[in-house]
Amino acid sequence: MRHAGSGTSPALFLAEGDLVVERAFEHGCRPVAVLVDPDRVPAIAHRLGVTVYGAGADVRRAVTGMGRVQPVVAVFERPPPLTVADVTARANRVVVVEAVDNPANIGAIVRNAAALAWDGLVLDGGSADPLARRSLRVAMGTAFALPHARTEDLVAAVAELGRQGVATYALTPGDGARDIDDVRPPARCAVVVGAEREGLSPAMLAVCWERVRIPLSAGVDSLNVAAATAIACHALRRR
Repeated sequence: MRHAGSGTSPALFLAEGDLVVERAFEHGCRPVAVLVDPDRVPAIAHRLGVTVYGAGADVRRAVTGMGRVQPVVAVFERPPPLTVADVTARANRVVVVEAVDNPANIGAIVRNAAALAWDGLVLDGGSADPLARRSLRVAMGTAFALPHARTEDLVAAVAELGRQGVATYALTPGDGARDIDDVRPPARCAVVVGAEREGLSPAMLAVCWERVRIPLSAGVDSLNVAAATAIACHALRRR
């Protein structure tokens, strides 16, 4: 499917499962077409206002390229992309993601942030798409409730947040990081997370206000990035 900005035709995304399809529709995404199991047509399929196609599992699998097919799969137009300024102007708690290319991890990060009342997400160009099929499935459609933006210069975006008075916390197990339990965040803050193997880039670490870490048991050097984000979002929540 076309990515936003790749041409004049509308960029599209694929939503699978009645919950994700319903949440996309409820948040104003415009449906294009829907494919269903004719023996089990979810109610949401008839509310979309587009042609409903029915096909057996083998045909749906061939059309979607999915190993396991859902009873409903819908194609939507992507919402207009937001800028970093759009997101951060309205957010008090922002998750910033650098070089996390696994859609399942992005989906879990989205779900964690939304569940813990964080209200913005900013990603670099190398991170997976929050509206990718697998991301949406893992996030259970919560991506539609969490404003997000991409930027090709994430370091500059985080530096600008800091200049605007947003406390930027780099999550890292590295030496010199403060235990996140000891942090008392201000009204506006951002937690910055990176890829599990490489961690945050030196340039990113340099522009963040402070480096913080999650205390771990001896012999365990790190957590999955999605799990770490959940803990950080809870530790830095509004109090």
